[in-house]
Amino acid sequence: MLTNEVLVSVLVMVVVSLFRVNVLFAIILAALTAGLMSGMSLGEAAELMVSGMGGQSNTALSYILLGIFAVMIGLSGITTILVNKMLTLFRGKKMALVLSLAGIACLSQNIVPVHIAFIPILIPPLLGLFNKLKLDRRAVAAALTFGLKAPYMTIPVGFGLIFQGIIRDEMIANNMPITLNEVTISMLIPGAGMVVGLLVAIFITYRKDHLPKESQPDEANIEIAYTEEKGNWGFYQWMTIIAIIAVLVTQLMTESLILGALAGIIILFATRVIKMNENEKVVQKGIGMMGMIAFIMLVASGYATVLQETGGIEQLVEQAISMVGTSSFLIATTMLVVGLFITMGIGTSFGTIPILAALYVPICAAAGLSPLATAALIGTAGALGDAGSPASDSTLGPTAGLNADGRHNHIWDTCVPTFLHYNIPLFICGVIAAVIL
Repeated sequence: MLTNEVLVSVLVMVVVSLFRVNVLFAIILAALTAGLMSGMSLGEAAELMVSGMGGQSNTALSYILLGIFAVMIGLSGITTILVNKMLTLFRGKKMALVLSLAGIACLSQNIVPVHIAFIPILIPPLLGLFNKLKLDRRAVAAALTFGLKAPYMTIPVGFGLIFQGIIRDEMIANNMPITLNEVTISMLIPGAGMVVGLLVAIFITYRKDHLPKESQPDEANIEIAYTEEKGNWGFYQWMTIIAIIAVLVTQLMTESLILGALAGIIILFATRVIKMNENEKVVQKGIGMMGMIAFIMLVASGYATVLQETGGIEQLVEQAISMVGTSSFLIATTMLVVGLFITMGIGTSFGTIPILAALYVPICAAAGLSPLATAALIGTAGALGDAGSPASDSTLGPTAGLNADGRHNHIWDTCVPTFLHYNIPLFICGVIAAVIL
């Protein structure tokens, strides 16, 4: 097992990232490591990685356009008004602010399913407020990741309906009938673990005053300079609100973030909230904000392709199960460890579920685990690693917003805190669910 391609490559990615090597390089190194260990040449591994990058091209372009739209909103002046109002409302109420952000993030998964689209719009203008309140940005990262993850795990609406529907469909496809309602029930205990992690992060670990490090000179190019003009609410602000609504409505009607972002951009240009002679500056700043996350998602998609082609995922599961026998507790523990490594590598819980279901269902059936216990294992194993993975949008999204001024580190300020606060309770609750259901 210690020489398994998936295990070794994920460890390479994590260790290299912890040494503050940019996550883009870390993922590329991990992909090449997996390819070489499976017998590919360096050129073949690189070619396979590049061939798989198209799997996230739609998402990458969406992020770039949303970054441009976020910069346009900042330049409209509406963010200055918003921050001034929030400074008055949340003065001395740091925890209330963090919980409010967690609630907004939850809405982005179920009620208004825009996923991370709200982060580059809402968070960068609030960074000055966070600094005035001496709010630890790691608490905000934990709150945002909670809202991006816990709702789809537990609530069968919006992205939650997609996630739980995939679990149901894949289990049925592998000859273990289960209903959507049963999948929802099976995920309640793991979801409770997420709540525990959120409360610990906000009220214990990161409750003290904390200011981020100052921006480094070489990070100046990614700073977002929002307008500091304090104007009254007027035509431009109303047009900005209409543009935001248009983004939401278009995205829901067309199921395309690209078209949604374009609708908002066109409205802000057409109404001259943003002048056409500012378009170069806006595009450059938008790419500066979201360009890195877009490229990381592309490379992460290529890495996932390499992992699947090596056959290491199936071998990892078989090797792990052969070591633990038929004990429900040991099987659950082993499966969740394997799921953690797979999702850490692939970076998406949704894309991991079909792989895990095909491998886990026959094992759970042979061990006598119930459909509810199996669903809890598959869902938890898929979600494990989504928080904490350098390649997951559940961590890349919060970092994109919190690092708009170059004062928030992706690995140490987002990935490590979310990994510790969510994967540990999620792992424990996943084992409990598998044993008692």
